[in-house]
This record gives sequence, C-alpha cells and structure tokens, in this order.
Amino acid sequence: MKDIQFFLTVVRREDAPRYTDFYAQHGVQMVYGTPAYGTATTKTLDLFGLEQTEKAVLLSVVTGEQARALTAALVSEMYIDLPDQGIAVSVPLSSIGGRSALAHFMPGFEPESEEQEEKTMQTASSLELIIAVAEKGQTDLVMDAARSGGARGGTVIHAKGTAAAGSKTFFGLSIAEEKEMIFIVADAESKREIMRAIMQQAGANTDAHAVVFSLPVSEACGFRYGK
Repeated sequence: MKDIQFFLTVVRREDAPRYTDFYAQHGVQMVYGTPAYGTATTKTLDLFGLEQTEKAVLLSVVTGEQARALTAALVSEMYIDLPDQGIAVSVPLSSIGGRSALAHFMPGFEPESEEQEEKTMQTASSLELIIAVAEKGQTDLVMDAARSGGARGGTVIHAKGTAAAGSKTFFGLSIAEEKEMIFIVADAESKREIMRAIMQQAGANTDAHAVVFSLPVSEACGFRYGK
C-alpha cells in the first residue's frame, strides 16, 4: 500500500464536533467516531472527587501527504499540542481490501497503478502505538502494569469480541464478551518494557487476561512532553 495511513485522534469528548468539522474542512470525507475514556486510576479519581475523563476517538484513512498536513494543521489551528487538548497519530497501512474499500474510506482518491514500485515508508516519529485487549473492568490492572514499564497514560474503548463456533477462547481470553481496548502511545525505546510489564502483570494468568501488540507510528502530534 503506497503511503496510506490510518489516522487516529483522541480528544475531549466535548471537542469532538470541532475536530470532525476540522477534518471535513481539510478534505477528510470519512471519519468514524467512538466514545472512550482516559486511564486515570479509580483511586485517583475517588481521591479528588472526579468523574472518569470522557474522551472521543476519531478514526480515518488518509494519504501520507494528508497525514503530514493534518498533523501540522492540528498544531497550528487546533493547538492540539497544548496540555490536555488531545493527541493524534498515524499508522501506515500495509494493505486494504481492494479499490471499493479504498473508495469507501477515501472518496475521490485515485491510487497509483499497482505496477509502480512501492515507495519505502519513512517513519517520521520514534513512537509506537501499543494496543492491549483485556477483560472488562480490568483497565486499572493493565495501566498499573503499563506505568511500571514506563507508560504515561492511555485511552480506553469498550469493545465486544466475536468468534466462530469452537473458537470462544484465545490464550484464556473469552472472545465473545465485552472487552476493553487500551491504546497507549509510547517511545519506541520504552515499548518492549511496557509490553513485557503488561504481559507479566496483566497477562493470561491474571484477571485481566490481556493480550498486547504494537504498531509503528509515522506521524504524531500532541506530545509536547517529549520536547
């Protein structure tokens, strides 16, 4: 796949309409949104009398050129790099299910001919997107483990797995039940320790039954702490 990116944005839930309008104004015609929440621990929230931090996750598919332009515009127009505004990352796609799928995600986009040599993807960021899938209600266990490995925070999406008959479990993880997906963006250098901590402290032999994988990030913004 020639420089096509999966673009993920995490913002405060009340700001989601502004960001949806922003993407429409910048030519992104298909944006999926889902509610999510931040990963401040329950103990911390109770201590300060706070409610769970409400977030929204916006998902789209764009070209690499669009991803780079969107990243710059998110900083200059939406000020996403200011504290508590949000984050955005893009992950390179290796393939997509044909021209019809591409047309669905990117209306009006004309891909280059398949005969042309694929362009080498150059990673513009030293970040990784870590995704953990765990049992419902076990986010604190997963994030305590992740923080012990160096993670700063994450975003959680409620999900429900599906499985064919006879495939109801995977490494002890019951698939066809409600789950929580925890998205963590971390330095590439910290990825291994974070994933190892999750597997050891919140893995198959724990109540979380977490499984974890990571994806390379090609563009990112909203991480001023790293500057």
